[in-house]
Amino acid sequence: MARKAKKTAISLSYSLQKLYTKITTAKPSTIALAIIAMAVAIFLYGGGLHLIIVKPLPAVYYGGRFLFVYPQLSEQWVSDSLVAMILFSMGAAGAMFIYQSTKYAYKPRQAYLTLLIGAILFVIAFIGLEVILNWKLHGAI
Repeated sequence: MARKAKKTAISLSYSLQKLYTKITTAKPSTIALAIIAMAVAIFLYGGGLHLIIVKPLPAVYYGGRFLFVYPQLSEQWVSDSLVAMILFSMGAAGAMFIYQSTKYAYKPRQAYLTLLIGAILFVIAFIGLEVILNWKLHGAI
């Protein structure tokens, strides 16, 4: 019985060591790492930590309508963060489309369409963020 337990312990130790070496030598793809880094950055820039720590209201019904964006810079609601994260994601996707368009040098039509889509996404995100910031600064929501 002791011999069987010792053999099981040794094989368990070997399998754990094998798992450890697989984990430490794993090489994730650069695209996956870039996507994870972008997602974390968008979450942080959009106010994700504020949502986790403060737990603000999702939106407010005031004056016969829903307010999704807090009218001042001092606070934010959940919908503020979601709108910011969506717009940041659109801007990042636009920048990635613009970058991808440079890879189609020998396919001008595809390069042009990819560049156009990227520029449109980027401009929509920029204008959306500027409009929301302007509303917050002047309280004209």
